[in-house]
Amino acid sequence: MMAKAQTQSREKIHEQIRQACVDFIEQIYPDQSKIVVFGEGNLSAKLMLVGEAPGEQETLRQRPFVGSAGKNLDRFLELVHLEREALYITNTVKFRPTKRNEKTGRLSNRPPEREEVLLCTRFLREEINLVSPRVIASLGNVALRALAGDRRLTIGAEHGRPRPCQMAGGGVEFILFPLYHPASVIYNNKLKETYEQDVAQLAQYLKERM
Repeated sequence: MMAKAQTQSREKIHEQIRQACVDFIEQIYPDQSKIVVFGEGNLSAKLMLVGEAPGEQETLRQRPFVGSAGKNLDRFLELVHLEREALYITNTVKFRPTKRNEKTGRLSNRPPEREEVLLCTRFLREEINLVSPRVIASLGNVALRALAGDRRLTIGAEHGRPRPCQMAGGGVEFILFPLYHPASVIYNNKLKETYEQDVAQLAQYLKERM
């Protein structure tokens, strides 16, 4: 009974954080109809994944890591021998950063700007404090820098190197495990072996310590 009450309490707080994020983004971008894609998953997860930002499919379905990103996630889960339901999955930036092609008028993804990251940092911190994971795997430079609070870090130098971490502003402590973003493997096949080695190292780390 107590466990059920705790779960319901966490779900209520999670919804409050999500709604606060939606209201905040609407206030900051009143004329842009930004669609918030908030984190989801096990609110008591030992492992949290933090990506960069939602893409087109994530925005359409309002869920993180679906579409092509979801296929990458499936491969990740296979390597660490975990189910999606065991994780909490979110992004650093809670809405899709886009650029418009001047010739076709079509929107495409772009890397988040620093201001966009700073706007969403508060909500990422609140997600982490709610879930209280032991390990957070950052996917790519944007998540790595936001979590560590250091814009000088690069995934090329930090990948596969776990470190104790706490987000600026206070909150729970966790082990930050930097990984290349799975999408980077699509654009640079040379990273595939490195990425899979790092994920295997993460799986071993989880097995030994969790």
